[in-house]
Amino acid sequence: MAAPGRWFGFGFNRFGQIVNRREHEADGTVSEPRAVTVPAQSPRQGEVERPASGSARAAAGRGGHRPAQRPPQISPAWSHTAYLTGDGSVYFFGFVGGHPWHQACTSNQGHQGCTDILSSEKYLLMLWQDRVECWDIQNLYTGEAVGDVTWTKKLKEEEERCSALPLIPDGYVTTAPPFYKPLSPQLRARKLALGTEHALLLSFDWTLHSWGSGRHGQLGHGSVEDEAEPRIVEALHGLAMAEVAAGSWHSVSASASGDLYVWGWNESGQLGLPTKSYSEEHQNPSQQKGLIAEGEDTPSPSDARDTVIKFKSEKAAEGDLNTFISIQAFPALLDLPEESEVSRVSCGSRHTAAITRGGKLFTWGWGTYGQLGHGHTDSSDLPQLVEYFVQNHLSVLDVVCGPWNTFVFARQE
Repeated sequence: MAAPGRWFGFGFNRFGQIVNRREHEADGTVSEPRAVTVPAQSPRQGEVERPASGSARAAAGRGGHRPAQRPPQISPAWSHTAYLTGDGSVYFFGFVGGHPWHQACTSNQGHQGCTDILSSEKYLLMLWQDRVECWDIQNLYTGEAVGDVTWTKKLKEEEERCSALPLIPDGYVTTAPPFYKPLSPQLRARKLALGTEHALLLSFDWTLHSWGSGRHGQLGHGSVEDEAEPRIVEALHGLAMAEVAAGSWHSVSASASGDLYVWGWNESGQLGLPTKSYSEEHQNPSQQKGLIAEGEDTPSPSDARDTVIKFKSEKAAEGDLNTFISIQAFPALLDLPEESEVSRVSCGSRHTAAITRGGKLFTWGWGTYGQLGHGHTDSSDLPQLVEYFVQNHLSVLDVVCGPWNTFVFARQE
């Protein structure tokens, strides 16, 4: 039997979203991994087997083997973290019920069978095999679900192939009204990632689509134009893409062979490409192996390289003329150290995390709150190994980035 695993967190903890140790975390920073725990009444206090994928949970719902207790799921918002336990209880820790450094739990009565959650500052989406519901989080802080559910959608019996949120049969859900948006069945959606203003979709034929705002190049179409409908990312067409993640204004995808591609906004080094603010310290041209695209209209590398645009920000207004935005409008191939193959990816607001097939975690980008997990608050435009898990003989299996923090599921080797 495999050793049990558990969740760890690091990054923004101003309200107790990661660990409820106010006296030690007064500055709101957790710069190296800390074990995430929930109150003692929760089964096994956070120690569980590896989280099942959405497809595995769906298979169990169709009559396959279902474990006696489902693994927990974590969904971080900015000011709190939601944690779904194996018995159907949902814990909130952080800014809860109008107070920081608080915890609350909803009873599992009526929540049994819930397989996934998706949290925002105001709403919590909950997925069952036969429905998806949206609750105002304020109505859940009392320990029981009170009031009427904000929104619900029944799933037909033949649709009970639910993958992980936000994807549901025939469409996807968001944590803002109108909550549900349909998708064309021709897309045959397999995975979906939502950024602040854009969406990325992987189909069952391994094709990547994107749509929404493109003003930071986050759609990967070689421009900063918006797209109202899903459009194939031509630069990656023909490559089997297996993983996808969306930050606020950047995008990351990993191929079935483990190659990593990045595009969009790179102001904080979240693409792992050189930025003006870090160039003197971190400049390493070998990190960017070039841009990929196909067809007669493919620009040359010299034409399609990073477009660096000086912008007026607060710092610029103060006379700091070295503040730049780097826009990578085409997917760029990014090598991790030791040419590691990538198995999972996740994006925060302006930072990125990737797990290798060997169970190691690399992070890069904005690090002001310690969300890179390196024991300090420096940012980095180079992927760096999170040494904590190696030093403690932990194999990393999953990663979920919140806006300003990072949660990692790891198991003893």
